[in-house]
Amino acid sequence: MDKRKVIYYSDELNDEFSVAQVDSIMIDGNYRYGDGSFLWKLKRFFLYRIIAFPIAFVYMKLSWHHKIVNAKVLKPYRKVGYFTYGNHTNAIADALIPSFVHFPKSVYVIVHPNNVNIKGLRKSTAYLGALPLPGNMDAAKNFMDAIRLRNSENSVIMIYPEAHIWPFYTKIRPFTDLSFRYPVQYGTPVFCFTNTYQKRRFSKKPRMVTYVDGPFFADESLSQKEKRASLRNQVYEAMCRASERNEVEVIKYIKKEKETGSTDD
Repeated sequence: MDKRKVIYYSDELNDEFSVAQVDSIMIDGNYRYGDGSFLWKLKRFFLYRIIAFPIAFVYMKLSWHHKIVNAKVLKPYRKVGYFTYGNHTNAIADALIPSFVHFPKSVYVIVHPNNVNIKGLRKSTAYLGALPLPGNMDAAKNFMDAIRLRNSENSVIMIYPEAHIWPFYTKIRPFTDLSFRYPVQYGTPVFCFTNTYQKRRFSKKPRMVTYVDGPFFADESLSQKEKRASLRNQVYEAMCRASERNEVEVIKYIKKEKETGSTDD
């Protein structure tokens, strides 16, 4: 008997299956994304590297036996800023993995506003690298200033283009090219990684293995719109290939059939 949990979905772009219960908030012009001052960087170093990083490392090794494959492609780009894209299948691990993939570079993650409203972490999320999406024009200016600053510092900016969490999903959901406007705007390289779930010898819980791909570049002869589409397609295809390495399907996702109305004769 198949004992896998089954989830029915209808919209690959917008359905959300995260179990986290967080109050919704809007990011306005009062939100502080952080600056480039020595004091801010010192606080970030303490929270990010001294406290959070070791705890996250132990968690990923003990809980998921995490392994990264092909991180060597990142080494030639340690002294430049770039953008990375990944699949979104694990609420906790997805927040931690980018820092290990790109170590020792500093990583910032573009997140949904709700992610900076987690009880106990509200005052720390900016120092931990969260860049919440803006909710109005004032916040949008601050957000873009933060992207520009972190890119100028040669940091990594992480994006989950699928936007919504589908726990343990083993394929790649379609996503738009909207978020690829950032690397096009700044002319940076693009990388991606794909988290997969693989069998463990002595446990039913799968192991997480992360495959890194890139760099990807858009043809300079293309228009801005065409560059976005080109980068999106390169990343999507690489992630689809890597997703074929999944060995365990913890949750089975089934698309709902469209309801059709009927009329009496």
